[in-house]
Amino acid sequence: MDDAVRLSSARGKALLAATALGSGMAFLDGTVVNVALPTIGRELDADLAALQWTVNAYTLTLAALILLGGALGDRVGRRRIFTLGVVWFTAASVMCALAPVVEVLIAARALQGVGGALLTPGALAILQTTMHPDDRARSIGAWAGLTGVSGIIGPLLGGWLLEFDWRWVFGINVPLAAVTVWLIQTNAPESRDEDNVGQFDGPGAAFGALALGASTYALINWPATGATTTVVGAAVLSVAAGVAFILREQRAPNPMVPLTLFSDRTFSVINIMTFVVYGGLSGVMFFLVMQLQVSLEWSPLAAGIATLPITLLMLFFSGRSADLSTRFGVRAPLVVGSLCGAAGVGLLATIDAGDGYVSAVLPGVVLLGIGLTTLVPTLTATVMAAAPQQLAGIASGVNNGVSRAAGLIAVAALPALTGLAGESYADPEALTAAYRGAMIICAVLLAGGALSALAIRAVVAEPEIAEPAPAVLDESSPAAIDETSTSAPCPAPGMPPSYGR
Repeated sequence: MDDAVRLSSARGKALLAATALGSGMAFLDGTVVNVALPTIGRELDADLAALQWTVNAYTLTLAALILLGGALGDRVGRRRIFTLGVVWFTAASVMCALAPVVEVLIAARALQGVGGALLTPGALAILQTTMHPDDRARSIGAWAGLTGVSGIIGPLLGGWLLEFDWRWVFGINVPLAAVTVWLIQTNAPESRDEDNVGQFDGPGAAFGALALGASTYALINWPATGATTTVVGAAVLSVAAGVAFILREQRAPNPMVPLTLFSDRTFSVINIMTFVVYGGLSGVMFFLVMQLQVSLEWSPLAAGIATLPITLLMLFFSGRSADLSTRFGVRAPLVVGSLCGAAGVGLLATIDAGDGYVSAVLPGVVLLGIGLTTLVPTLTATVMAAAPQQLAGIASGVNNGVSRAAGLIAVAALPALTGLAGESYADPEALTAAYRGAMIICAVLLAGGALSALAIRAVVAEPEIAEPAPAVLDESSPAAIDETSTSAPCPAPGMPPSYGR
């Protein structure tokens, strides 16, 4: 613990910057490309289906391989896999920027998703295994705020870059990646699960990727095509591969995802809460932007700026809000944040044609922003603290996979549940009716997150650690911690302990 990195130190700030920049690139490309799609379609002579796959190819490979990325980090080295992911992602970004035809662009976007799957789990795992226990909640909270901001500013950055050339939407990743690699290589010690030395669980990795990939494909295509043979087949394949994955992990001598991870009550409950909350949030962001543009006739830029208070609140207060868990335990911030967010969504549900920003939009956006700033940092820090230290990478991969699956399901299901289909989204009256129904559902989901949080024990006893098995740090690292055989770090006050170390 004495050798752990403090967030207030120059090295701690550099680590936070590196992990936030790396994750931010992956989040940013999930939103910034949407703004460039009309321009890409014109210049590459692409039809609507090709433009959809320009977005979906990235989502598909990212979701399919994110568990594998987390497992490889724990086994091979978290800094190594994170760096590989950043370099891979950047190389694919260059391919996107140079793509002469849309088919090449789609293939490069799929490769970008592979890089994103490698780097995204590693960012949280590096913070969890490197930062001092007293600073972990705050550093993870700051990471959550910074990466969340990167996703929200995507439309604004994309609009600005399009003033020059759509290819800069991808080219901007090159300087960001260079800074990220330099910071992580000079400041992050290498860490891995030293006990994980058996044969790699190849079948488990294959079944997991197939289950996630097939389900993602089905969810992406269901809204557009309905229950076609291909979509139903993908859904059936996903279920079959998921069953095979569970059976494999139960019997494998060295499983990629040890199922004992889910025996921890806090870890399981937090992932259930993640699914419910992120499903609601994804639905809000999907419908709110459409309502502002179609029913209130705002420009895309104005609709993007409307959510700016959320960005500012998370940017300036996410790191501090994580300290709430050290004072009140994790249950209170999770419950209060979820209910505050639900109330904000309830206010947003009343938006109608002719409404002004200050009177109708701002109160709900601010309340939602306060809820997210209270909720998200504690949720992310809790799920990482609830997992054994040596499984930090796979724990991050699981939680990321859960949040992305929730978003895909919400965006696929909510239009159908609210009667929005075909071109009806362009009709202000039809959209407003669907919007209100969807926002009510999303508010209920956020409130359901508060109910899930009540299942978390308010006070968790400190576990007895008979034989600590912390993540082992590589002495050859340029910033290696002096003692590579340290006792398992204590959890931060108010945070659930990590069992099974």
